[in-house]
Amino acid sequence: MPAIVLIGAQWGDEGKGKVTDLLGERVGYVVRYQGGNNAGHTVITPDGEKYALHLLPSGVLTPGCVPVIGNGVVVDPKVLLAEIDGLTERGVDTSRLLISADAHLIMPHHRALDRVIERYLGSAKIGTTGRGIGPTYGDKVARVGIRMQDLLDPGILRKKLDLVLREKNQILAKVYNRKAIDAEAVAVEYLGYAERLRPFITDARLALSQALDRGETVLLEGAQATLLDVDHGTYPFVTSSNPTSGGACVGAGVPPTRISQVIGVIKAYSTRVGSGPFPTELFDDNGAHLAKVGHEFGTTTGRPRRCGWFDAVVGRYAVRVNGITDLVVTKLDILSGLTKVPICVGYDIDGQRVDEMPMTQTAFHHAVPVYEELDGWWEDISKCRTLAELPTNAQRYVERIEQLCGTRVSVVGVGPGREENVICHQLLP
Repeated sequence: MPAIVLIGAQWGDEGKGKVTDLLGERVGYVVRYQGGNNAGHTVITPDGEKYALHLLPSGVLTPGCVPVIGNGVVVDPKVLLAEIDGLTERGVDTSRLLISADAHLIMPHHRALDRVIERYLGSAKIGTTGRGIGPTYGDKVARVGIRMQDLLDPGILRKKLDLVLREKNQILAKVYNRKAIDAEAVAVEYLGYAERLRPFITDARLALSQALDRGETVLLEGAQATLLDVDHGTYPFVTSSNPTSGGACVGAGVPPTRISQVIGVIKAYSTRVGSGPFPTELFDDNGAHLAKVGHEFGTTTGRPRRCGWFDAVVGRYAVRVNGITDLVVTKLDILSGLTKVPICVGYDIDGQRVDEMPMTQTAFHHAVPVYEELDGWWEDISKCRTLAELPTNAQRYVERIEQLCGTRVSVVGVGPGREENVICHQLLP
């Protein structure tokens, strides 16, 4: 079986964890391929248990599935171990976890720099979570990063720490007037983590290649989403990695020739956490209604999400950039009870109609949504399981999303539970 990529098609929080859970036991491996503990998935299992995952792939909750943290992820070992312990206490088996030896580690100096730099930016801040993700990726690109495999060699770990902290302590102390970090104390702390993480560290690329050769289904699971991609998102208000489908190959070590399907998860309306442009954002009662009924708070950060109407320009862009073959539209039930449901079909930028993502940051900031209003529906749709069972107006809404985005809608979420889905097309044979 080939590999499948699962990505978010907006600004994140679309419900990717639910889709992983929906695929269930048909998937042998679930790989997290980018990001750190600045993102999360909420999964509700068949028995009603709710899990908030931050670093571990959603597949950890599926019996028999192998969860993998790929080389493209940045790992805070303290956070990871706390997550493992929390799941173990709840009876979840985490013993199958594999962690790429090439995944980079989030260190204390990364967290310190993330927080202080964001504070100094003031009104120009990016809206980071302050967890050290950006500085860790920065050190990775600068080739002074510390990787998971370094935990297995105390000598190498200490040498790398001494080298990198010469510069970082100068910046912390002399630029930001913060306390310098003690290299030996950090080494002792992280070597303590090494004892527990050692059994999980492996050549993840090789393990995934062998799994695909055996005919296993491998799901590559992105964190964040398309519009937060450092290359293809609303830069600079983006994350520090590549959540798009191309990033899956780099972050997991799986070649593009082995990927046959790209599943894009898109919310029936739009949300965004943090700073940055958001053309369809609502500041009225409709926005408050979506936030309240949709429980729009970040899984990892707890921050309230900004809410707006569905943006088909963003949807088309995500389909094009990722090569999305199947869309999963989540949270359609949140729109029940609205008289009218607008969809943004294009932008007005300085008097000109634009139907595709603007080329420049300035143009996107000036984008005014052009809406098409559809009639709403009042019925409770949580029990619907086929497209025909949805109210006529809800069917029209889904069909319009399909038309505007240019690819098929295969699943529609009509509630938070695992079974609360309308299946239009099977995601897996």
